[in-house]
Amino acid sequence: MECSAILRIVPHFDLERSFWDQGLTLVAGVDEAGRGAWAGPVAVSALILPALSESFPFRDSKTLSAARREQLAEIARSVAVAWTVEFASASEVDAKGVLNATKAAASRAIARLEPAPQALVTDYLKLDTTLPFLAPPKADRDSFSVAAASLLAKTARDAYMTTLDDAFPGYGFAAHKGYGVNAHRAALLDLGPCAEHRRSFAPVAHALQARLLRAPALLSEAKR
Repeated sequence: MECSAILRIVPHFDLERSFWDQGLTLVAGVDEAGRGAWAGPVAVSALILPALSESFPFRDSKTLSAARREQLAEIARSVAVAWTVEFASASEVDAKGVLNATKAAASRAIARLEPAPQALVTDYLKLDTTLPFLAPPKADRDSFSVAAASLLAKTARDAYMTTLDDAFPGYGFAAHKGYGVNAHRAALLDLGPCAEHRRSFAPVAHALQARLLRAPALLSEAKR
């Protein structure tokens, strides 16, 4: 689908309203950013918007420019009843697998909400919870709460990845945010993985193996 067509899809409160109509007014939208990246954390946000609201300008973060994401994230933080962002680190992703690490971060984000939510809407993320929840696909596109959570997760993660540019120079984290672009692949092969890389991901594991195979030659060059 073209980006222009995606932008014409306006989120709504239909999913949240199914809980509001039952008297459950504290409905948290939950979404993540960074699951597919080769480096850095997965960020998960949980956010409660005021019940019985009519509309907000929020959209799925993937359809927006970086500047517009920042603008809307600030609005989301200002109007939310409560919001949180939690990270699952690269080491947690390696230890648990990306899906389980994402679920763990989501559970932490939900647990930190004050007031506590009475129900959840997630973007196809099925959590182990006693709360009633809906987890349809494309909820980040269709639900205002989940779209707002996607904005907070994405902007928080992008800001973190930008700070890694100074901590780990040469990888270009500020530009690609840890995703698998050609420049990132080339840097991995040249420099090897850093502490923020997910070694359980095949491209990173392959780069590490290639680096180890090249180690004798690199050592020989260094001695010249």
